Amino acid sequence: DARQPSRYMNTATTNARALHSAPLAKNHARRTTTTPRQSSHIVRSSGATMNGLTVKEIATTPIEGQKTGTSGLRKKAAVFSEGNYLANWVQSLFSALPKDELVGSSMVLGGDGRWFNKEASQIILKLAAGNGVKKMYVGRDGYLCTPAASAVIRERKAFGGFIMSASHNPGGPKEDWGIKFNYSSGEPAPEKITDAIYGFTQTVSVLNMADIPDVDLSKVGVTKFGDFEVEVIDPVADYMKLLKEVFDFDLIKSLLSRPDFRMQFD
Repeated sequence: DARQPSRYMNTATTNARALHSAPLAKNHARRTTTTPRQSSHIVRSSGATMNGLTVKEIATTPIEGQKTGTSGLRKKAAVFSEGNYLANWVQSLFSALPKDELVGSSMVLGGDGRWFNKEASQIILKLAAGNGVKKMYVGRDGYLCTPAASAVIRERKAFGGFIMSASHNPGGPKEDWGIKFNYSSGEPAPEKITDAIYGFTQTVSVLNMADIPDVDLSKVGVTKFGDFEVEVIDPVADYMKLLKEVFDFDLIKSLLSRPDFRMQFD
């Protein structure tokens, strides 16, 4: 596979809904320093295009505290949902990936259904289109459990995928939110990649966001904008296919159905 993690070392080490239209509101993202870092949210209409779509170049400034681990980036949901916090990280990820592999690629998107996932999905889709991703596979309503997302990445031979989850941490407006990027074989991105992402979060200045409307993720099917395509998929089908290859469901059922079989589950 030509897409080895070592290649990534060659790249440099609000309200969420307001990102969907321009001009954008003043950035009120939470910051970890006492020095204000407010984005001017200037939209440069340079006529840039990607996938046959107009790309809005939205000015931004780095936001501290976006160090990414192999389990992704986790913060309070209120932090992710304010200003450009999520958009900065996603743009930095796209900037960290080799452009010759990113442009024209396919990716996967889904999560565990917690608060802010639906709004986050639209931000990620616009940034994906604006950075050259050609196709996004998205679980219906933004759902894909973590192992299912990995299964979809492998089954669809995607370049990678976004998983919106904070694992067992509680969800909600005042609770936790998280995002991570899984590589083409379905495993979490190695440290070499996450370090590169973090490097770009410290210098990000422009968000390349395609000028497209929100995508209806409630129905399985394909939506096209220019050369960019979003395919909403059954969030279980690919994973179930994999499980049936790994486990003998009929044999397990025959055991569980026996009158002399008892089991306790904690």
